Amino acid sequence: MQDIFGQDTSLTDAQALEHWNKVQLGVLAHGATAAEHLGALLTAAPGFALGQAAKGMFYLLMGPRELLSTAQEALAAAQNARPAALPREAIYVDTLEVWLAGHPTAAIAKLEALLDRWPADSLAMKMSHAIRFILGDSAGMRRSIERVMPAYAPDHSGRGYLLGCHAFALEETGEYAKAEIAGKQALWMAPNDAWGLHAVAHVHDMTGNAQAGLQWLTGREEAWTHCNNFRYHVWWHKALMHLDLGQTDLVLDLYDREVRRDKTDDYRDISNATSLLMRLELEGVSVGNRWEELAELSAGRTEDGCLIFADLHYLLALAGHDRTAETKRLVQRIHADAKAGGSEMAARMAIPGCAAANGLEAFGEGDYGMAFAQLAKVRSTMQLAGGSHAQRDVFERMTIDAGLRAGQLDAVEAILDDRRFKRGGAEDNYALARRDLIAAGRSGESVPAE
Repeated sequence: MQDIFGQDTSLTDAQALEHWNKVQLGVLAHGATAAEHLGALLTAAPGFALGQAAKGMFYLLMGPRELLSTAQEALAAAQNARPAALPREAIYVDTLEVWLAGHPTAAIAKLEALLDRWPADSLAMKMSHAIRFILGDSAGMRRSIERVMPAYAPDHSGRGYLLGCHAFALEETGEYAKAEIAGKQALWMAPNDAWGLHAVAHVHDMTGNAQAGLQWLTGREEAWTHCNNFRYHVWWHKALMHLDLGQTDLVLDLYDREVRRDKTDDYRDISNATSLLMRLELEGVSVGNRWEELAELSAGRTEDGCLIFADLHYLLALAGHDRTAETKRLVQRIHADAKAGGSEMAARMAIPGCAAANGLEAFGEGDYGMAFAQLAKVRSTMQLAGGSHAQRDVFERMTIDAGLRAGQLDAVEAILDDRRFKRGGAEDNYALARRDLIAAGRSGESVPAE
């Protein structure tokens, strides 16, 4: 039996195959129903090694430490079922094994070897893309997508989603015009491709065109309201556009109604919320008691240690919001993990993690000279924390604002110039306002400390 992408499978039951097809399409579209179909698949075919391996990989993408045991259980089930797996399916089992061992780059290599033989395997394409995203490997994302593109005929069921991934990789590597075209084509071919839609939103963010971004998202809500918690991230993008236009009441409304509709402690949801509140505070906007629930949730994550990207966003909630003990505990744990080493994630705890964590702690304490020194130190390596340019920009903004408050006007101007260069010569209203502050500071006016 073949799946929806024309790949041979070891499944022998038509209903199980239907569930597997819906799992794969759901993963590509970030659909909320993917988990339901995965459960039904593994109930019908518990000995499907690829399904068990995929379950483990999906849990690893979610991040929290307590889910590692579930991923390990999925690996054990996949290994038990491996004798009945086809060669392509067995590679997924090997991929999960090396990833669980702390080697995501080796997991990518397994998937890329699979794509050498089966380039039209859309799930492998998406999983390689997703792991590289966690590692901040935008160039690798682009290489991976572009080398399999010839295998995707116009009628391939995954072609629209492939183009959505290509759009995002193009945007993250600075090809903004091409990214916009690819993202729009992706959505035309796959109307529920939230990833492609959000890639175009990224383009508007990076090129400082918030109004065009709002026009792009408005009326296309069906492309992301079907999603799992990724839908909160798209609403986050819309909130960023309103923020750049100074429409802070709309930002706070979107925060309450959509971004934090569900008060989860999923690190991706926490990152949306903490980075948005920090951006608001940097603009002098009072956010009321909204930090409290984020700080409480983040206080329970100080020992997590799975991703430095997650840890730094937990720190945003803790530092400067009356959680001094938890802040210090988390910073110390990051340093301890960095010192212990032993995995790729631990290496990222070291660089950029340690200095970035020190900088966020200092920022929360109002020590802006130290905050600027530490955050500026790791600007060139922050991509290793993973995520996108838009997500990491909150740390860039904190670096800039710390430098302004510390009187480092020349150094801040150089950072703004570099930020503009990386955005293709465009600047958003945040950057323009900071240039005004630099001009005011040089003319003898005081730069606001808060």
